[in-house]
Amino acid sequence: MPAPRKYPDELRERAIREVRSTGRPIAHVARDLGIHKEALRNWIRQAEADAGERDDRLTTNERDELRQLRRENAELRRANEILKAASVFFAQEIDRPRTRPSR
Repeated sequence: MPAPRKYPDELRERAIREVRSTGRPIAHVARDLGIHKEALRNWIRQAEADAGERDDRLTTNERDELRQLRRENAELRRANEILKAASVFFAQEIDRPRTRPSR
């Protein structure tokens, strides 16, 4: 489960909108809204990536898809390890000589 967000989504959207519409420096808007300036800078970069204005970052959808694929990949690796262990176990069972129980 992801960690809770420190700032509400409404505040994020408002801060991004204010920087983009007014052209005020990020540090001034961040100070006025009580946000750390680097947090606001990252939000703006992500909004630009989501809008297709930046090529150096993944969009939010791409990031979510990557996270989901990594989770699925890890699950498949675990399943593969289990199957390998099971095949070794059953191969040993087949190779073991059968003895008749003594009476």
